Amino acid sequence: MKSVLNRRQFFKGALGVVAGLGVSHSVLGQAMDNMCDLTARQPEGPFYPVENQPDKDNDLTQVRGKKDKAKGQILYVFGHILNENCEPISGALVEIWQAAESGKYNHPSDPNPAPLDPHFQYWGKDVSDESGKYSFKTIIPGNYPAGDGWIRPSHLHYKVQKRGFFELITQLYFEGNPYNEKDRILKSLSPQERESVIVKLIPPLDWMEKDAKQCIFNVTLRGVPR
Repeated sequence: MKSVLNRRQFFKGALGVVAGLGVSHSVLGQAMDNMCDLTARQPEGPFYPVENQPDKDNDLTQVRGKKDKAKGQILYVFGHILNENCEPISGALVEIWQAAESGKYNHPSDPNPAPLDPHFQYWGKDVSDESGKYSFKTIIPGNYPAGDGWIRPSHLHYKVQKRGFFELITQLYFEGNPYNEKDRILKSLSPQERESVIVKLIPPLDWMEKDAKQCIFNVTLRGVPR
């Protein structure tokens, strides 16, 4: 049976991040400063899951019924779902989907010849709690070719939904990736919008795997006018 990620432990880690454990003051300050800016919208892309899967929790590193774990560097993602007034949004559905370490999506339309990882979940979801917190355990995806000499940098796709708010589709990128500067999708955003979707990878907390990374990605939704 799959070992399901303990949510109490997961959010204990999230609270540790917010408290500054393992996070420099500059990183924490930047995360808080950008907390209520609307998160930039980006294309859904061609690889949103088209087939349902039995395992779709917030731990993508292990597939239910399989003992081996996904290849790649483990990544913990913590964040809050907020409205434009910096108030937490509870009960928001947060979905992520991504490529494996090889850069391959588990999608029939992906032409990338790289191998699939049978032990990676590829798509998962979480629901924000009463404080607006959500979290995922996944791996840092690989870069992959997108045609015409264009290499897409590592990124996670996000879809966030909550009644009373406009659905948000966006992508999360990692600071320092050498392909960020020339990525056509990322370059289409303004400098401020780019700041809202690029995160800093920081060292793990004590309870995490020693070689893991973590990041903070806060998402702000626009409310539907009443």
